[in-house]
Amino acid sequence: MTTTTTTATQRNVTSANIRDRRAPLSVSSPRRSVSQLLANIVLIIVGVCFLLPLSWLILGSFDPGATYQTQIPKVLSLENYAAVLTPALTFIPMLNSLLLSTGTAVVTVLAALLAAYPLSRFNSRFNKPFMYGVLFGTCLPITAIMVPVYSLFVQLNLLDSLPGTIFFLAASSLPMAIWMTKNFMDSVPISLEEAAWMDGASSMRALRTIVIPLMRPGIAVVAIFVFLQAWGNFFVPFILLLSPSKQPAAVSIYSFFGQYGAIAYGQLAAFSVIYSIPVIVLYIIVSRGIGGSFALAGAVKG
Repeated sequence: MTTTTTTATQRNVTSANIRDRRAPLSVSSPRRSVSQLLANIVLIIVGVCFLLPLSWLILGSFDPGATYQTQIPKVLSLENYAAVLTPALTFIPMLNSLLLSTGTAVVTVLAALLAAYPLSRFNSRFNKPFMYGVLFGTCLPITAIMVPVYSLFVQLNLLDSLPGTIFFLAASSLPMAIWMTKNFMDSVPISLEEAAWMDGASSMRALRTIVIPLMRPGIAVVAIFVFLQAWGNFFVPFILLLSPSKQPAAVSIYSFFGQYGAIAYGQLAAFSVIYSIPVIVLYIIVSRGIGGSFALAGAVKG
């Protein structure tokens, strides 16, 4: 009986000590509270810095007398949208932007898959130098190579050509796309391909039927990244595309900046809202189509 009582007493003392040790952890220290408060203040400031331009964009698009200041319109009107929704200002440039961006994304993704597959699956002494060369390609500013590129386009008769511009935009996006695609491809187990090879599949068939379906989220990320780069590119189409009927929306937006500092703020805001809609729609479609961020992990485990 005495032994049982002593054991129970020891258990109570042990439980009390554990509670005493855990108690200070549930109480937040003043230093931690201050750091959390400062972090929240910084996040609020960053959020306001992003919300102010967006609020000017939305409010200015419905304000006939919009200025550079963020203000609530006195009269809500669709006058700005009616002024910019014309074939010359919006429809044709938006179609050109879709052709350039989609073509660039397709060409870049295909080339990046073919380039990343041997780098990810085969060990060679040239892999590391090649990857460093690709990394060097990402550091070259586009403005530094436009003079020789323009001369090359003139000699090849590719100036004012949409396909030529697509291939150049794809070439400029390819280095970063190869790096990203290789990292996503490394996460696919090679044992799955080895099983396909044992069944008689070739390397290209294993890439097409096993690797690509498992890395669809990664391919979607690369495609969106390249699409956004081409969608917002102003300098390259402005130099290589001379005809106004072939210029994309990123160049067409320049027409809202008139001479002597005159800017049509309301029409500029309305055009910017329309200009951002395709990108938002693309992101929603792709995010639903790839099955979420855990699609790759679930496919590999299955």
